[in-house]
Amino acid sequence: MADKPQITLICCGLLGTLIADQGVVERSFAEAIATQGVISGTSAYARRMTQVHQARGRAAGDVLRTLFPDNEARVQAGLLAFGKSLADAIGRTQVRPFPGTGQVLGGLAATGCRLGVLTTLPRPVLHAVLAAVGWQELFDVTLSTDEVPRGCPAPDIALAAMLRVGVGDVSELAMVHSTGAGVESGRRAGAGLVAGVLTGPHSAARLTASGATHIMPSIADLPGVLASAVGPVGAGDWENAKVQPRPLEPHSR
Repeated sequence: MADKPQITLICCGLLGTLIADQGVVERSFAEAIATQGVISGTSAYARRMTQVHQARGRAAGDVLRTLFPDNEARVQAGLLAFGKSLADAIGRTQVRPFPGTGQVLGGLAATGCRLGVLTTLPRPVLHAVLAAVGWQELFDVTLSTDEVPRGCPAPDIALAAMLRVGVGDVSELAMVHSTGAGVESGRRAGAGLVAGVLTGPHSAARLTASGATHIMPSIADLPGVLASAVGPVGAGDWENAKVQPRPLEPHSR
């Protein structure tokens, strides 16, 4: 156990990691680029949507700069359209956590481990998603890539989360994410554990290439990874917390 990192903060992605994406992010990008004359059914549309998929996990503005290089006016117009489309889509969608997510988060909270959400969602949309499942008070830190100088795969958002909660050493962070960019952010921040989750847009090969130390089918597998890969979690005993987690059942609107 002495060679294993002690984890005091676990930061997770949101859509694709804790909550089903249901296609809302890529549909919102499709609607955003349509406002810039890139219409479904064209080769330009197919090419740009492939770029969107590959760039998942990056800040929306960075994704749009990949699609419209050297044209900041189109980027800003697309960004406004993306934010509106995404907020509308979330408002129409029943937000669904992945099976077992409530139990996992409740068990971690019971150990005294601090929890964070790191996401590309704009702050108002992030609040709406957390409110929809009753998780407003669960996390010690929530950050959007819009709130840091550089989005993923830069380490800024992970480092900012550690500063917010006062983590003593970067090795005390565990990053859990479903995109290559999110995984790489955790690796570049020096996280003691970087887990890729296969419920999001990117494959195991992509997550591994980005620096994942572990690949999990879903967030429900996190307890087993923690038990085998790290030392103490939070201030408590994860093995005991696993058996009797604090009840935390998500609810829908």
